[in-house]
Amino acid sequence: MKPINYNDHRATKSFNSRVRFLIFHYTAGNFSSSVNALTGPNVSAHYLVPDITDPSYVKAGYTGQEVFNLVDETHRAWHAGVSQWGNRSNLNDTSIGVEIVNLATFSQGVFNFPPYQPEQICAIEELALNILERYPDISPTRVLGHSDIAAGRKSDPGPKFPWHALHLKGVGAWFDDATRDTFLQQYNETGIPTRTKLLTLFKTYGYDVSDASTEQGFTQLVRAFQLHFRPDTYDGIMDEQTAARLAALVHKYFP
Repeated sequence: MKPINYNDHRATKSFNSRVRFLIFHYTAGNFSSSVNALTGPNVSAHYLVPDITDPSYVKAGYTGQEVFNLVDETHRAWHAGVSQWGNRSNLNDTSIGVEIVNLATFSQGVFNFPPYQPEQICAIEELALNILERYPDISPTRVLGHSDIAAGRKSDPGPKFPWHALHLKGVGAWFDDATRDTFLQQYNETGIPTRTKLLTLFKTYGYDVSDASTEQGFTQLVRAFQLHFRPDTYDGIMDEQTAARLAALVHKYFP
């Protein structure tokens, strides 16, 4: 398995009609187990971003940060599973999947999300910018986490993923603070929007709201949103701050 040199591709734009989404995941395993899983018969991804501090990565003979191309971008990879964003389902068909080595765990109802390594983030940024340059159909709101497209089923890439920092570098969507503050002041004075209005906002932005008619389903939807856009609080409780961020995003990208 050889790492890619994605700079080789930077001068060539790709206009592959298959690709409309960029999806990030964590592997919940070390480098060795991640490679075994992603090159096996059931799961695959286009790219794997290792953690240079992972003993199994060092044992494999690697010393610096690399990015591994496991599936050609023109081919479908099995990374998204049952998924939905906007009017598209089964996002394996229309996405590039990036798996990031991270030992996230879930035990007795508690998640643990270790931080990503700085070298990983730099590699993710460079890879993502390269992909976005070559696939103009991937708009900011189509750069997503697995938890966004499979709310309630998945939590990756988790609250430690630097969505805001990546947005500042040109990768993915984020709300404008001033707009958020305007909505926050409004909701503090009048209360948050009705459940019906909130679901309309979620759906407009792209989230699948088909399972949000129950309290559990709505909580899972809110939590998925918070993992991306309010990572300091992902309890699934809709409050003024969460509602303001959702409204600000819709205002910015779907005026």
